[in-house]
Amino acid sequence: MKTYELAYGKGTQTVSLPEEKVIYDLEGPAAGVEKDIPAAAREALRHPIDSKPLRELVKPGDKVAIVVSDETRLCYTDQFLPVLVQELHDAGIPDGDMDVVIATGTHRAQTREEDELVLGKEMLRRLRVHQHDCRDEASLVCVGTTSRGNQVRINKIVAEADVVIATGAVTLHPMAGFGGGRKAIVPGVAALDTINRNHVLALNKEPGSGCNPKVTTANFEDNPFHEDLMECVEFVHPAFLFDVVLTPEGELHEIVAGNWKTAFYKGCEDLLKISGVPIRERADVVIASGGGYPKDINLYQGTKTHMNVEKAVKDGGIAIILLECPDVEEPKVFTDWLVKEDLQQMEQDVRAHFYMAAFVAYKSRCIIASHTVYLVTRPENFDFVRKTGQIPAASLEEAWQMAQAQLAREGKKEYTITIMGHAPVTLPILKEKEE
Repeated sequence: MKTYELAYGKGTQTVSLPEEKVIYDLEGPAAGVEKDIPAAAREALRHPIDSKPLRELVKPGDKVAIVVSDETRLCYTDQFLPVLVQELHDAGIPDGDMDVVIATGTHRAQTREEDELVLGKEMLRRLRVHQHDCRDEASLVCVGTTSRGNQVRINKIVAEADVVIATGAVTLHPMAGFGGGRKAIVPGVAALDTINRNHVLALNKEPGSGCNPKVTTANFEDNPFHEDLMECVEFVHPAFLFDVVLTPEGELHEIVAGNWKTAFYKGCEDLLKISGVPIRERADVVIASGGGYPKDINLYQGTKTHMNVEKAVKDGGIAIILLECPDVEEPKVFTDWLVKEDLQQMEQDVRAHFYMAAFVAYKSRCIIASHTVYLVTRPENFDFVRKTGQIPAASLEEAWQMAQAQLAREGKKEYTITIMGHAPVTLPILKEKEE
């Protein structure tokens, strides 16, 4: 027997397992860290990928729109933006010819304090800052229609700029394959109907057929969600991309800058190298931690664990997931959907009124419905957790005892186990077994 320790809230939980049954203890590979962010930013701006340096892409008189992520996706904007602005200055672009647009997507506008957190005091003082509002018709303009019939409407300031610079972070994304790159524009500064028309592509075309399996983490091939995004952003064609790639711990691994397509794809490749872990087989049981506080503060955050666990566990297998969830029922816009039991009706409702929280709830319920999920959480959460189709447990050891009893009932003696200590940032990649 071997004892395994996994993060849970601000502490840990332990369990003793038969070591010979454990086929994987998954952790992402070690990743290098850039300590001097301004220096790394300057290097990326002056030696970009498949592009001239930023200062050679602009000329005096150009109106420049800089699209930045909001406070829900902090990515060191406050440290790289002053360097980017200085490069523009050196090319003859004064502060008065620059507009910063906060890519809120469907989120609310930021407060002044949040703007300062994202941009830093000096940039907030010097530059015009605009909060994108996806519901403000007066601030939107149509730039084209994709082959799938998505009318692309985006923020006027971005659409009418001479030069658009898209910034953000390349991340793993359960629908777009990867976040970052083109997502600064759609959904970042797009109209609500454009966003929803794109996002509904996460479902199969035929009503009643559920989620499209190609619309998943780290996949671009035949992914209509991603393909539509790329078409959307072609109408804007940002002059320059500046994206960070972060380690699983949130530190800066690298900056990819330059051509909005090829620099983005380079970032995706490099992110996968530090987040993807190859496996040769799925396990009968996966034991996974959401990573502890604050990643397991609620179930909305916690479903990132479910999404990656699904890639490591057999169909119909057992998942033991550790999520303390002190705010288990927050946000209500998500949990009100998560407790719906009729998946067919749920899918119909998501198609009719698509928004992200509803789809994440639907996809989570589909994962739960096709596996047995034991959720290690606070006892006061038990009643609510049962409504989500999961089986609550007060400790990892208790959950393992219940899982063992289930394996015995199913007559499974030669079962296998996979451990995922940091499941939200560890992507299992199934490889075919070697001959």
